[in-house]
Amino acid sequence: MEKAAFEGWLESVSATFLTLNDQQRNQSLDHLISLSGAAQLRHLSNGLETLLKRDFLRLLPLELAFYLLRWLDPQTLLTCCLVCKQWNKVINSCTEVWQGVCRELGWKTDETIQDASHWKGVYLKAKLRMMQLKDQEAFETSSLIGHSARVYALYYKDGLLCTGSDDLSAKLWDVRTGQCIYGIQTHTCATVKFDEQKLVTGSFDNTIACWEWSTGAKIQQFRGHTGAGWFQCCAVISLSRIGNVKLLLIFCYQVILQKSEVESMMHSPGDYILLSADKYEIKVWPLGREINCKCLKTLSVSEDRSISLQPRLQFDGRYIICSSDLGVYQWDFASFEILRVIKMQDPANLSLLSFGEVFALLFDNHFLYVMDLRTEAISGRWPLPAYRKSKRGSSFLAGVTSWLNGLDGGNDSGLVFATSMPDHSIHLVLWKENG
Repeated sequence: MEKAAFEGWLESVSATFLTLNDQQRNQSLDHLISLSGAAQLRHLSNGLETLLKRDFLRLLPLELAFYLLRWLDPQTLLTCCLVCKQWNKVINSCTEVWQGVCRELGWKTDETIQDASHWKGVYLKAKLRMMQLKDQEAFETSSLIGHSARVYALYYKDGLLCTGSDDLSAKLWDVRTGQCIYGIQTHTCATVKFDEQKLVTGSFDNTIACWEWSTGAKIQQFRGHTGAGWFQCCAVISLSRIGNVKLLLIFCYQVILQKSEVESMMHSPGDYILLSADKYEIKVWPLGREINCKCLKTLSVSEDRSISLQPRLQFDGRYIICSSDLGVYQWDFASFEILRVIKMQDPANLSLLSFGEVFALLFDNHFLYVMDLRTEAISGRWPLPAYRKSKRGSSFLAGVTSWLNGLDGGNDSGLVFATSMPDHSIHLVLWKENG
């Protein structure tokens, strides 16, 4: 066919094709394809690839490419990195994308670090750690052996664990090495607190004593209580700066002395707050120089006292958290209103160990649990031996708790959980090194 005649025919066919509906157009194309030979099919394939398989990451401005990448899930992002060098380069230069997927896993992100490859590496490490939690491979265990009678008191700080025993001794351990740093003769220890130089113990003989680690000498002794009961010695040696309050001994389940970080109906940020809890109520007290202080606020989970609180009270300056027979309750300190109630399948046996912004640490008679507070789902668990139980909760404690506010790639190390055993040893659960 001559060129002029072909162009006229093509124009006529094109005009007719535009008048067809979609189904008729598809039938026309199918018919033309069935009449085509190898040369025509090859030409069609090359043309379609250019039209339908455009490399948008190469063609779009980086800002638009980064915006689109933020909609992809992490596994798809990793797969896209394998497409070609250009895609890998673009994806690995998008800091916001990798910071976002890290936050979705509950990991903290430092906005000052704008290196995308760093955050990709953090994500891969985070993903591995979360898989280890799920597969019961995130932790390891060890034991501290040295006491010859019941270990009733435990206290952990900065990699050091203090233990108080009915064998009339207290020991200070390096958790990382398992070595006993100090061992001194004391009275029976119901509770212990320490710093680098001194140890404060509360005893079942209703006395409190202060000891020097280096010599084992008793520096001070306090007498005055005569009744038996559950008590906690809230001894913080550096508290002289807030007045005459240096040591508190209160007959109740638990006592907390903590700075407020928010303004409440009764306190300003920076004020020291004293909280106490018994079996049914949490009380907020003023901290001044008055001898007979009146309670400022009482919190409870049931007016008829039908629901009991467990001795697991926590206060971080913003939120009050306590576990109960129904589950874990969280109050807003600014308004004293209940923010949430985390109900669990077996709350009578499942107890709160520690509570953060992202994760919570719980345990029962058989397992240690890590809960993702954003979904209230269990992220992982770890088997526990038959540890020695105490009603006051002194025979077990949480170790490093900063990771509960979000893992950051560096705080998933050290002690997770410690408990005393029937054979008088201390069972430790520690983070396994993240490979």
